[in-house]
Amino acid sequence: METAEEDFEDLEKLQFLCTQGVDKTGRRILRIVGKHLPAPVVDTMRLKEFIQHKVSKELGSDQFCIVYFHTKVANKDNNPGILNLRWLYESLSKNAKERLQVVYFVHPGLLSRTIMGTLGRFFLSEGLYHKLVYVSRLEFLWDYLKQGQVEVPDFVLDHDKELEHRPLMDYWIESDPLDAYGVAGGPSRRGASWAP
Repeated sequence: METAEEDFEDLEKLQFLCTQGVDKTGRRILRIVGKHLPAPVVDTMRLKEFIQHKVSKELGSDQFCIVYFHTKVANKDNNPGILNLRWLYESLSKNAKERLQVVYFVHPGLLSRTIMGTLGRFFLSEGLYHKLVYVSRLEFLWDYLKQGQVEVPDFVLDHDKELEHRPLMDYWIESDPLDAYGVAGGPSRRGASWAP
């Protein structure tokens, strides 16, 4: 019979979910890289078991936070959906939900912010909805944790640099040129970003 680690070996290799460092208040960090999550092909029950395994095995009884990199998430490739997000949160033990203090949502798209701000009140549990902190740039993430506490993928750094040179992208007045020319995986999906 396989151990739990062997059961999740393929998910571990994707590196979309791992524990790294602590935030400025000493809470452990659970890092999620949305672009690396192949949501359409991962069984939701298996994903739930994997998350529960990571939280119980690697975080123990510590308080923790989540740093979620939403950068370059595309609806058809890596979007678990708002209802699955709620279901995954609700499937955590009561103790784990209480220990989860905050979710830093890095590089939220226009659609995700709009849906989370409107429908999120209805589709997310109150506990999760009030734990969300939107972080539009990495410089603002460092208000909550020290640099070096979490590994930032290169594509996230590149996107953040682009925001520095094209500030209108922050307000969705100007589209991401990489998306517009298919560099990030096809025609622009900025308006179709994952709405958690």
